[in-house]
Amino acid sequence: MQPLADLKNLRVLVADDDPAIVELVTARLDLAGYRSCHARNGFECMKRMSELRPAALILDINMPGRDGFEVLRLMGATGVAKTPTMVLTARNQPDDVRRAISLGARDYLAKPFNDAQLLMRVARLLRKASAPIAAPPPPQAVAI
Repeated sequence: MQPLADLKNLRVLVADDDPAIVELVTARLDLAGYRSCHARNGFECMKRMSELRPAALILDINMPGRDGFEVLRLMGATGVAKTPTMVLTARNQPDDVRRAISLGARDYLAKPFNDAQLLMRVARLLRKASAPIAAPPPPQAVAI
């Protein structure tokens, strides 16, 4: 697993159509040592995902054109789904949470949010993404 200091310099893409949210989240990420970038809608998000290959994505659901659910679906279809994604949205219904997780989101945080909680969840998202996958244990001999 990478040390926390190594995780801090990673690029995090923020996809949200609300300029105030983008400014708030990217400022918090930058102050915490991450390299943030942003996309204003789902179309721009997919383009930036392929260009920048961010270590993580913070994704809003309610965006014009291509919403966050469609972005998650396309990420799965194009192989970009390996990018750890946290949904950050005002939509907080259980069906929305289930749908986002089933489409590949690894975390879901409702707006309004606490800055410390946002940063803690981003760090956790990146730690989990960088953790080596453990090999399965060898098969046990079975006495017959």
